[in-house]
Amino acid sequence: MANTLTGGYGLRPIGKVGGNVNSTGITQYEIANNYTTAIYNGGIVIPLSSGTIAITDQAVCPLGVLNGVEYVDSTTKKTTFLNYWPGSNNVSVDTNFPVKAFVHDDPMQLYCVVADGTNTDRATALADTFLNCDMAAVNGGSTSTGQSSDMLDISSAATTNTLDVRIVGLYEDPANEDYSALGHQYIVRLNHPFNGGVGIAVGTFATTGI
Repeated sequence: MANTLTGGYGLRPIGKVGGNVNSTGITQYEIANNYTTAIYNGGIVIPLSSGTIAITDQAVCPLGVLNGVEYVDSTTKKTTFLNYWPGSNNVSVDTNFPVKAFVHDDPMQLYCVVADGTNTDRATALADTFLNCDMAAVNGGSTSTGQSSDMLDISSAATTNTLDVRIVGLYEDPANEDYSALGHQYIVRLNHPFNGGVGIAVGTFATTGI
């Protein structure tokens, strides 16, 4: 039976590793007010040496996953909340105020994500557990909903330490458990997250800052 999901939604926080309290908490960071690239809700972001964040380049270790933004509109002079960052060329930003970004950045955060490909059956999909995997895309999304469309590139699953996420298990969803079709889901965590305090590049261990 075909799955009801036919596309991705990025990374969706669902829980924590082990017995940690799942607050799905977020931390406030900043986006440069002249940053023109859209960052969608559920998209992976990275830290920059400017003290701001940007969409992942899949090289710098991930900071977390964007949940939304806040900025002051230069026309209305009112604080505006959006579930994604449309890019500075698509909004009117009062540059006297910061563009605040709210990020799921707990290194122990778990996420569910849609696979972009197929597996033979559940046992084949389960065998991907404990492997690393890349995201199929890292900057897609809808300007109507603000939601990311990023999916897991399940064909890239391997032991390679530079891949974006680590697969923790299969996400149980009765409407999307046809593993031979696109749309089944995995539980993952970010691979080598920046706030883990051990590196600045994916797969490279260090204690230096960005």
